Amino acid sequence: MTGEITLFVNPTAGRGRGARAARPAASALRARGFRVGTVIGADAPDALRRAREAVAGGTGALIAVGGDGTASLALQAVAGTRTPLGVIAVGTGNDFARALGLPVRDAAAAGEGVAEALKGARTRDIDLGRVGGTWFATVLASGFDSRVNDRGNRLRWPTGRFKYDLAMVAELAAFRPVPYRINLDGGAVHEVEATLVAVGNGPSYGGGMRICAGADMGDGLFDVSVVGACSRTTLLTVFPRVYRGTHLGHPRVTVHRAAAVELAAPGVTGYADGEPLGALPLRAECVPGAVRVLAPPD
Repeated sequence: MTGEITLFVNPTAGRGRGARAARPAASALRARGFRVGTVIGADAPDALRRAREAVAGGTGALIAVGGDGTASLALQAVAGTRTPLGVIAVGTGNDFARALGLPVRDAAAAGEGVAEALKGARTRDIDLGRVGGTWFATVLASGFDSRVNDRGNRLRWPTGRFKYDLAMVAELAAFRPVPYRINLDGGAVHEVEATLVAVGNGPSYGGGMRICAGADMGDGLFDVSVVGACSRTTLLTVFPRVYRGTHLGHPRVTVHRAAAVELAAPGVTGYADGEPLGALPLRAECVPGAVRVLAPPD
């Protein structure tokens, strides 16, 4: 691969772990003979512009150093190109890295893994979801989970995961099922009352919640998990099972597979890879082999 590699760094990810992780990653790459450049933007649009310039300029790989937000931004620069994407996951959720089988919150191991993958040209093409002009790797969330995100994003205190725990408690008190219109692959429209609908290219979101546990990033299809209308008591019973993926066996949960999904529901925001996409209705399509990633050893 080309000798110059670009680190795409979010210095604030994981309460500063992003900045600290960049150093061992750069050292591991330089030890194997790569030249290393760094992209740190003044804000997200500036960082993305710089990342796209690096890709257009022929960088050998773009390495996202941070959390899922950083990886999501990096995807926008490399999707549809043959420039490989590496991930050094040191953020809060790190679901993309989990889906790829990469180290999480271990910057040294992740940096060594990236360097070894580059040296051995060890890559893998995976599918991505696309909504309009935005790419996503893991899950498009809507319903109860996206309303928790909405509320958590409005809170100034507490910080980190705790504010989303607080937001979840508040949403449980206020939440009612939502009427959805779901269209799969342009077929019949399903009209359902649902607690949430998650469209998974990857299996998990929210730091290991396996909402679409069977999703495969190489099959050209989304897994669409629909949690039907349920009481707060049922939701509290089912929700802890999401971390193991065993919620999929609950009678209130159904799973569909489709290459294109249209969702419509009143007052619901869609989030993909933890980032807001906008209000429903939204249409997502699965694009096979849309990005090349640096892969762990078999």
